Amino acid sequence: MKFRLLGGAMAVSVMALLTSPAVAFDGKSVAAPDCSYGGKIKSIVATDEYTVTFSMCSPDPAFKAKAAFVPFGIQPAKHIEELGPKKKLLDNPIGTGPFKLESWNRGDSITMVRNDNYWGPKPAYKTLVFRWNQSGAGRLNELRAGTVDEIANISPDDFDSVKNDPDLQFLPQESPNVLYLGMVNTVKPFDNEKVRQAIAMGIDRKRIVDNFYPKGSVVATHFTPCSLPNGCAGKDWYGFDLSAAKKLLAEAGYPNGFKTKIYYRDVFRAYLPEPGAVAVEFQTQLKKNLGIDAEVVPVESGKFIADTSAGKIDGLYLLGWGADYPHITNFLDYHFGKTSKLFGTTFADITDGLTKGGTIADTKKAEPIYAAVNDAIRQHVPMVPIVHGAAAYAARATLKNAAVRPFGSPLLQDEIPGKDTLVFMQNAEPISLYCGDETDGETLNACTPITETLLNYAKDSGEILPGLATSCDANADSTVWTCHLRKGVKFTDGSDFNANDVVASWAAGIDASNPAHVGNTGSFDYFDSLWGGLMNAKKKS
Repeated sequence: MKFRLLGGAMAVSVMALLTSPAVAFDGKSVAAPDCSYGGKIKSIVATDEYTVTFSMCSPDPAFKAKAAFVPFGIQPAKHIEELGPKKKLLDNPIGTGPFKLESWNRGDSITMVRNDNYWGPKPAYKTLVFRWNQSGAGRLNELRAGTVDEIANISPDDFDSVKNDPDLQFLPQESPNVLYLGMVNTVKPFDNEKVRQAIAMGIDRKRIVDNFYPKGSVVATHFTPCSLPNGCAGKDWYGFDLSAAKKLLAEAGYPNGFKTKIYYRDVFRAYLPEPGAVAVEFQTQLKKNLGIDAEVVPVESGKFIADTSAGKIDGLYLLGWGADYPHITNFLDYHFGKTSKLFGTTFADITDGLTKGGTIADTKKAEPIYAAVNDAIRQHVPMVPIVHGAAAYAARATLKNAAVRPFGSPLLQDEIPGKDTLVFMQNAEPISLYCGDETDGETLNACTPITETLLNYAKDSGEILPGLATSCDANADSTVWTCHLRKGVKFTDGSDFNANDVVASWAAGIDASNPAHVGNTGSFDYFDSLWGGLMNAKKKS
């Protein structure tokens, strides 16, 4: 940039501007050299102390829905720059939220204390405790004993007993979800499309739903639940057709089946309420229906997530998805986009459609594109969608304002326990408390009271509300998003929140060359998948 010298009064006036507080702010930025890297974000710039500008490589009408998601939480720039490169953000979160971390007793509990300098409504209690138990019965027993105030994911068999217990309240979870049977197509015999199609037709999905899921659960006709616009565009999934399945398996060269494994993690989910029992059901059906001999293998949760995300599974696996934000891109882009490794090699007819569909705000105009994408998923069978599961939490009847949002983690800070401490019990221990590089639901739950995002989800819908930004506004074609930040907000370390904190927090995730781009696994899956790729990544040889 070139500057020309000015004289007289004009020079004095310019000097005054340059030394005024408004101009003195030294804004941070992160950018890709150009858009050839394939991602959606070209640059993020702190244009002034309370304004951040996101320039996109292509229109992104879902920007606000994504920006409200927990992994894009904001921490102080200095904190990220100092601790990020040393991998010390994992258990040292500093946020602007209603609670701050006091202690993490690994294997037992996490204790948070109220942030009395919180900019928003103060929680009605002082201490928030996270505990965990992978057993649905174990969680319910603690709730009934009064040792916890609220539990996640009650077992399907306990729905009616909770509803009929005057000491408890039943909290339905409306969040769209899906369970799928995954396959990695770079591993034999799953590199053969006919094998994958045979498995899709050879599983009696209705039997699984009828025997293992509560009322309200439905057999999946598509990967994305129909409650999301265009989720069920295109043809329905294959029905149970054993003769067609056997014929395909024989044509693929496996008339008598083959040996493989079924991997799962023993963590209760809305989409998988009884992991071990459902895994054995798949094992039984595969053997009986197709002659496939599958060993059932439970895997520790953190390792399972890391291995599936990296495409390092050498057999079948059970995994699923609960909606993070109210847009079809949340389901499809993460799982089938060009950066995904979940199912091995991606398919151009799927990824090209997702790239195009993600730029169109009008759902009617996008419908034929997503219909073609869903049909391509049906043809290639990267996985088999099984069920959209009904689910619920439960709480003590004395807990006021308890609710489970359709999107995002529970807002425990809004609940009123009538005492100084609220104890929330979930299915598993968080993997870390740095959600920029995590995809695990239990981890996201624990980050939510501490680190906040630019925007937020409503309690009872997919409506996007202000968060650390009072608004994020798009230009005419959604290629530039300008976020106007809330003033007077402080982090729990006492530092002031401003635009540089936003840039630093996002840069640690989206910029592969950033010194703080270390995280836990280093893959930053949500930054990678939801924004179309990581900028400044080293090219693979």
